[in-house]
Amino acid sequence: MNRPLPKVKLAYAPAGPNAFRRMIGSVEGASAGEIVAVYNKNGQPYGVGLYNPRSQIALRIFTRENPDTFDLTTFIKRQVGRAVEFRHKVLKLDKTTNACRLVHDYGDGLPGLVVDMYGDNIVLEFYSFAMYRLASFLEAAFREHFPKAVFHHRASSYTETMEGFTLKPQTGPGKKVRVTENGVMFEVDLAGGHKTGFFCDQRDNRLYASSLAEGRSVLDICSYTGGFGIYAMKLGGAKDVTCVELDAEAVELSKRNANINGVRIDAVCSDAFPYMRQMFQNSKKYDMVILDPYKLVASREDREYGIFKYRDFNRLALSLVAEGGIFVTCSCSGMVSMDEFSFIVRGAATNAGRRAHIFRKSGAGADHPVSSDYPEGEYLKAVWARVY
Repeated sequence: MNRPLPKVKLAYAPAGPNAFRRMIGSVEGASAGEIVAVYNKNGQPYGVGLYNPRSQIALRIFTRENPDTFDLTTFIKRQVGRAVEFRHKVLKLDKTTNACRLVHDYGDGLPGLVVDMYGDNIVLEFYSFAMYRLASFLEAAFREHFPKAVFHHRASSYTETMEGFTLKPQTGPGKKVRVTENGVMFEVDLAGGHKTGFFCDQRDNRLYASSLAEGRSVLDICSYTGGFGIYAMKLGGAKDVTCVELDAEAVELSKRNANINGVRIDAVCSDAFPYMRQMFQNSKKYDMVILDPYKLVASREDREYGIFKYRDFNRLALSLVAEGGIFVTCSCSGMVSMDEFSFIVRGAATNAGRRAHIFRKSGAGADHPVSSDYPEGEYLKAVWARVY
């Protein structure tokens, strides 16, 4: 950048890349949504970050480069280039899918941002006001690698409220697109739906689950647009598949996805809790139960209640697994570690009067890298068990 960056001096250095308001010592010329030069309490260069005093995370430090010589355009081009090269040249994801995560927050050195690619469409989801203000820089960097790209912007209402910005309305073609992963096709709603419209993070878990589904009756709870269930039927040869989802639009999309793939599923629009309780009262059992709920622990304030819901979810789901059946349970709460989630599952099995033999633990696909100084980025956890 040509002009000097506004300055933020830390009262003390954070353990990771995020500095909260109490860690900020002094601010010179910086307002919400700006890129700032960061210095330690002694005035020595510490790095460059995204500043927003109204956010819970007041400062997201994205590089430890000397702020006095930092150039924003060069930095963004380099980070985007590295991210794209990793997906294409190292992971070679284009051989199995045209849908993947291109940028995963701190894992790719661009905090407050995730970027998913669906064919020629690139969806940028913002978690930071300052990163949103860099949208034009980001698009220019991506266009060097994807000249035909159509860009879409997303942000949750929670993020907009916490960070203090509002997305500009976007118009244009391609609101719904079809993508393929491992030979399975899905329609993605780029304007609606959750997050960026699809969950690329479960790609590897969907594939592995399908390898266990042959001849089994499968219950996919919180199925969204039918990912696990359709994989189980199309690739796994499941006997039958029931997908349960509360979002009516997602249920309709799961039906379309089943039709696109030439398979039949029973798509049920229902709250998971009463549905599972009803199935339990009916003594219904399934050979394979997959539980993939929405994030139940989104903040420290709702942690206790979220943990309670995880226990209840898993207890009910375990009660529906047939003797010797497979149970796959997931958590996308970054504040719940794999060890803690495994403990929850073990306790739920005891409460359900079942014994769960855990044989596998997994996470998100490799296109969701985790920075060594930000372990919270390892948010997705899946526990696989055989149930007796």
